[in-house]
Amino acid sequence: MIVALLNQKGGVGKTTLALHLAGQWAAKGARVLVVDADPQGSALDWSEQRGREGLARLFGVVGLPRDMLHRELPEVARGYDRVVIDGPPRVAGIARSALIAADLVLIPATPSPFDGWASAEMLRQLDEARVYRPGLPARLLLNRVSSRTIIARETADALADHDPPALSNRIGQRIAFADTARSGRLVHEVPAGAIAAQEIAAVAAEIDGLST
Repeated sequence: MIVALLNQKGGVGKTTLALHLAGQWAAKGARVLVVDADPQGSALDWSEQRGREGLARLFGVVGLPRDMLHRELPEVARGYDRVVIDGPPRVAGIARSALIAADLVLIPATPSPFDGWASAEMLRQLDEARVYRPGLPARLLLNRVSSRTIIARETADALADHDPPALSNRIGQRIAFADTARSGRLVHEVPAGAIAAQEIAAVAAEIDGLST
């Protein structure tokens, strides 16, 4: 299964979510590969930092920030149970290639009107990809959500009948995620990361349910 995390807006947490979903599936025994399709290479940076910290390698990370990704990925992904694509912001060619390669598209967004406007461009690209991949499944994933804010509740209500629909599970605004970006760790490996780890596990399980 190839899961692509895509949004034309930067700063919505694609890399953090890609790495943590990969870590969750790897912890369950799956053979997992993260494909860093973002020219910034943040997932590769995280992997290199993990190596410098002397931490165990949980899954593979390779860089493929190219608009022919969909042609190269079948060979690269051979032998893996899960492939997670960390897509780029503002690079339409690579995003389109990732859409064509994916079995499931996740569109992370924070509960903000600005993210809604940016996601609209991603939805247009999704519609274009479905010309070549009819029925390509996609889900919105609310990230950095504070359940106590009015805007978070309004966003959840607005997405109730959205197409594509939102996952029922969401990821909260957690300091633990910031710690992982600096240290090459995952939330279950840092202090105070238990709740964040539970949220990642719930999202991963919901995605697993979509493929059964």
